[in-house]
Amino acid sequence: MKFPRATHLLLFAKTKRSARRTLEHIIPFIEDKLLLRVNKEKTVIAYIGKVKFLGYGFYPSKDGIKLRVHAKSVSKMKAKVKEVTSRSNGLGYELLKSKLKQFITGWVNYFKLADMKKLLQTTDEWLRRRIRMYIWKRWKKIRTRYAMLKKLGLDHNTAFKFACTRKGYWRIANSQILKVTVTDARLRQTGYTFFSDYFKTVMV
Repeated sequence: MKFPRATHLLLFAKTKRSARRTLEHIIPFIEDKLLLRVNKEKTVIAYIGKVKFLGYGFYPSKDGIKLRVHAKSVSKMKAKVKEVTSRSNGLGYELLKSKLKQFITGWVNYFKLADMKKLLQTTDEWLRRRIRMYIWKRWKKIRTRYAMLKKLGLDHNTAFKFACTRKGYWRIANSQILKVTVTDARLRQTGYTFFSDYFKTVMV
C-alpha cells in the first residue's frame, strides 16, 4: 500500500488515557511497519470539540461523533463573502452574482458532509442583508432610489421619504422597507445563489 508524502490521520478514543495508550502503540507501527515519518510536533491529544481537520470540526452526539464546519472556516467564508459583496468593489450585478455562485457552490460542495443546516440559514440571512446593502449603495442618487422603490411597489410618499433617508447602508439593508421591496424571492429570481438553496440540491 502506498501513501502520499503528507498523510493526515485522526484517531478517536473514549478517554484521554486510552488516547495516550493508542498513540504509544500507533507511532511505532506507522514508522516501523509503514515506513512513514510521524511529525511529533503536530501529533497531539485533544478534546474532539477543539480539533480542526481539513476545515472541519467535530462534536459528540447521541449518535456518535458528527462533523461540523469549524469556526475558523466559517470566519474565512464570511471574510470572502464580505470581500465579494463589498460596496466599493465595482463588480456590477451580474459579476457579483457570478462570483457569489462560484464561491458558494464550491464551499458547499467541500463542506457538504457537515451538519450545517442552521449555519447556512443564518449565513443566508446575513448574506441577503449584504446584497441589499450593495444594491442600495448602487442606487446612489435620491431620484434613482425613489424610482426603484416605486417600481418595486411603494407608494409615492413612502418611496420619496425612504429615498431621502440619511441612515447608514448597513442599517438600511435590514429595514422592513427593503425586505418587502427587494424580497428574498426577487433576489432568487434575478439570479442570486444562496447557501441553503444550493445545499438542498447537493443533498438530494
